Amino acid sequence: MFNDKDAEKGPSDVDVADSIAESGTHSQRSLLAKRLLSWGIHPISVEERIDTQFYKIFFVWLSCNANILSFSAGTLGPVTFGLSLRDSCLVILFFNLLCSIPPAYLATWGPKIGMRQMCLSRYTFGYYGVMIPSLLALMGGCGFCILNSILGGQTLSSVSDGHLSWTVGIVIIAVVSLLVSFFGLTVLNWYERFAWFPMLVVFAVAAGLGGKHFVDPPPAAPATAAAVLSFGATLAGFVITWSTFSSDYTAYYDHRVSSWRIFIYSYLGLVIPIVLLQCFGAAAAISAPFVPEWNAGYADGNVGGLVAAMLGPVGGFGKFLTVLLSLSVMGNNAPTIYSLCLGFQTFIPPLVIVPRYVFSILATAIIIPLSIVGQHKFYATLSNFLGLIGYWATAWIAALLLEHFVFRHGDFAGSYDVRVWNKPRRLPLGAAALGACALSFGLVVPCMDQVWFVGPIAKHTGDIGFEVAFAVTLMLYVPFRWAERRWWGA
Repeated sequence: MFNDKDAEKGPSDVDVADSIAESGTHSQRSLLAKRLLSWGIHPISVEERIDTQFYKIFFVWLSCNANILSFSAGTLGPVTFGLSLRDSCLVILFFNLLCSIPPAYLATWGPKIGMRQMCLSRYTFGYYGVMIPSLLALMGGCGFCILNSILGGQTLSSVSDGHLSWTVGIVIIAVVSLLVSFFGLTVLNWYERFAWFPMLVVFAVAAGLGGKHFVDPPPAAPATAAAVLSFGATLAGFVITWSTFSSDYTAYYDHRVSSWRIFIYSYLGLVIPIVLLQCFGAAAAISAPFVPEWNAGYADGNVGGLVAAMLGPVGGFGKFLTVLLSLSVMGNNAPTIYSLCLGFQTFIPPLVIVPRYVFSILATAIIIPLSIVGQHKFYATLSNFLGLIGYWATAWIAALLLEHFVFRHGDFAGSYDVRVWNKPRRLPLGAAALGACALSFGLVVPCMDQVWFVGPIAKHTGDIGFEVAFAVTLMLYVPFRWAERRWWGA
């Protein structure tokens, strides 16, 4: 696949090699050049795709989602949308079973092509066009890190008896996550392999202590289709946006691996923790008003305080478990920051020469102040953010799938020439993908149901924005892409 070594290098890569050639010994130059290029988004050759421990992707997704953020997303059902425990759990189950399919499927692309997800999107959106979804993915990744940092900071503060503020807790969580992300994918894989286990202990103890208090009181009003669909749209935004990072974590796997194997590992790694913890969150939130200690801990929407109150009966051990819970967000933050580094280089290609840790520091510098600003408006931030990112991500997925199956006939080996990954003229123009996605929002906006805006259609149906984004992009992309190919050629 990589017969011409120079074809693997983009313009920025050549500049790096030239600058290195001016100093140092030959061996030093070779080692430094290899390290610099490995930090970039260049395709990974077949010879480099040698990892056969495919089960690791299961633990990556498991640890990414076995944390307090998944728990908090489940609380939105009863708290924000007024659903009963039964209705909340049914919505959680159905929408997660459905919306975990795209990220699990796109994870199978990594071993076949050896490219990161947003860089791979150049074969649909073009070299320059992909900058827009890359920017949106960067914003989405930063948004998740902000939510994680708020939750981690709240939880850490809840065990300090008022001696540690939410702000200080946020800074601690963000900085520790930054340090973990410095070590790259190898260490992340090792960390994620074990990070889920302490969370299993934490939530098992919390369930054992709190299970006797769980209730399902009748809701003030029966569940409506609008409430169900709006909660479902929020859950869709939670899981479906992992699609923008999926192949980042599988690009080094042996290309001969069965796609079904990667899909099943990824799908189970997503569904199991998300469904269980979101249902647990819904049960805890709906029961909190009936348990004075829980209700006090849950004041002002303090999800960390709620879990700390649930663990309170075991005293010091409960505080220890709460500290572990606060650190659980690192399992989500660290790989997200890793992907953000790659996203920066796709968004602004000349930045491929910049070491990855620089972007980690930049992302953390953005995350900390925004987390501090949003810490007292967590629920509004969570529901609005998850809904919005789900809209664009669904349209992006529709364009990617149509390009792959309709125009490239599902052929990884023959239809994706990795040698042109950084050649704008030999990639699609991207007008078809951007046009289809942008025009879909003409119908998405009337179907949105957010705190700050409710569209005329959504007033009657609930939030169906992500479904409409997918359907309209499916209808528009094929004729747009056919016209683009006739005019542009690629």
